[in-house]
Amino acid sequence: MNDTAAGSSDFDSPWKEALEHYFPQFLQLLKPEMYRDIDWQRPHEFLDKELQQVVRDTEAGRRHTDKLVKVFTLDGSETWVLIHVEVQGRADRHFNARMYRYFYRLQDKYPQRRIANLAILTNQAHHQSIGHYEQQLWQTRLVFSFPVVNLQHMRDDRVMIATHLRTVPTLLLS
Repeated sequence: MNDTAAGSSDFDSPWKEALEHYFPQFLQLLKPEMYRDIDWQRPHEFLDKELQQVVRDTEAGRRHTDKLVKVFTLDGSETWVLIHVEVQGRADRHFNARMYRYFYRLQDKYPQRRIANLAILTNQAHHQSIGHYEQQLWQTRLVFSFPVVNLQHMRDDRVMIATHLRTVPTLLLS
């Protein structure tokens, strides 16, 4: 294993553990509208095997964490939430395409599932184009949008961070 890959997996591990142990609190803090729509009386389940079947990330030194979580919404529908945590500090021009690719691969393999994406950026300045992927040729057009939470923007909100720090330790990782 090279140094970059080793450093990456060392950084991934705390995020994976935090997401697994604090998933409801994570959503409550970062995406409250998603949190409010989920039936937390029913258990959530991490679908690592299902995610690995469709997302083959072979990039050396990758700097992101992916988790697929099965939840039930308040209307009783099973929904899968793909959480993508991007931990690199610079913009990746393929980020939006990768988010779309993960979505359509899951949709293709599991067409009966409702799937929602959520991207968490830990160390990036604001980039206008993040959260939107588009392709167009003649009259064919594809538009894919997904929510993005940029933790860099939360650094200035010290009151909110202090309030939630005990319940969502992922804030310490950014």
